[in-house]
Amino acid sequence: MNKKWIAISSLLVLIMTGAIASPSPMVELNRATNSEVVDTLIAKLNANYVFPDKAKQVEAVLRQRLREGKYDGITDGKQLARQLSDDIQGVVPDKHMLVDFSARPVPSEDTMPPPPKTRAEWEKQVPPAVLERVRASNLGVEKVDHLSPNIGYLQISSFAPVFLVSDKLAMAMNELADTDGLIIDLRNNGGGGGDSVALLISYFFDERTRLNDTWERATDITTQYWTQDKLDGKRYGGKKPVFILAGANTKSAAEAFAYTMQALKRATVIGERTWGGAHAARPYRLGEHFYAVIPSRRTISPITHTNWEGVGVIPDIAATPDNALAVAKDLLQRRLQGSALSVAK
Repeated sequence: MNKKWIAISSLLVLIMTGAIASPSPMVELNRATNSEVVDTLIAKLNANYVFPDKAKQVEAVLRQRLREGKYDGITDGKQLARQLSDDIQGVVPDKHMLVDFSARPVPSEDTMPPPPKTRAEWEKQVPPAVLERVRASNLGVEKVDHLSPNIGYLQISSFAPVFLVSDKLAMAMNELADTDGLIIDLRNNGGGGGDSVALLISYFFDERTRLNDTWERATDITTQYWTQDKLDGKRYGGKKPVFILAGANTKSAAEAFAYTMQALKRATVIGERTWGGAHAARPYRLGEHFYAVIPSRRTISPITHTNWEGVGVIPDIAATPDNALAVAKDLLQRRLQGSALSVAK
């Protein structure tokens, strides 16, 4: 799935880091266990998928496959997970939806603590090995630089949880505050947290601005995301030009950043069409060794009244991934020179 920070979910953290229990020596599948996985999957989709009508369409296909015996002879867990994922995607090509298999037992959702809201809560939940890796990492803030005296460059590979990355973003923006224009490189950003996206966008507006809304299936509640009034770093402001580099490896939360900045006409997107996954997802246990990642929340732009699911963010200026930075730098230099000449006159 290529989303580093979906690990904010406790269940998926434990599955992906191998911190559950000792792996089972052998996982035996048979017709009964496979049918149970499919039945549970259908129930979870109907209860949680962001489009209830499409969940019913998936159910019809999976039920038909069961009647046809398509899953009966599958004895390999990974193979069953792939087949179920393919069957779902054949009906609903949702980028964040998948079924997966774990040789280690998948814990019950009821035993999982709620998602952490602070760094202290997070540190109590994650395994020590993960904690050490995070402490030693740059939390996705890969590079902060000046390409020239007046052009800044910020490369971000993921949007880590806001309670982890806020200090690093503040330091980055402090270092870039003296530039006249900025290039933000999201060409290899696998996604992450929406709160971190909203925090970074906040640096580029002078007044409180509504960014996106998120509708959640389980609660039928729509939450509005706004820029933050108080920031730990220096505000870049709403007037200096910002260019965003994007492409096929710009995914999920990174797409949210590019899409929102573009819709608000606060940035120019340069590169290629992005991945196209807009629905926030979380994992659900299907059985002792299976889980499904199901999108349960939908992002809605108050400007476009839609999102980038299945479409991606369409760049304002097309450029190949290898050439996008050069194109952006050239355009930004010319824009800044033009502004300087206008002021001189």
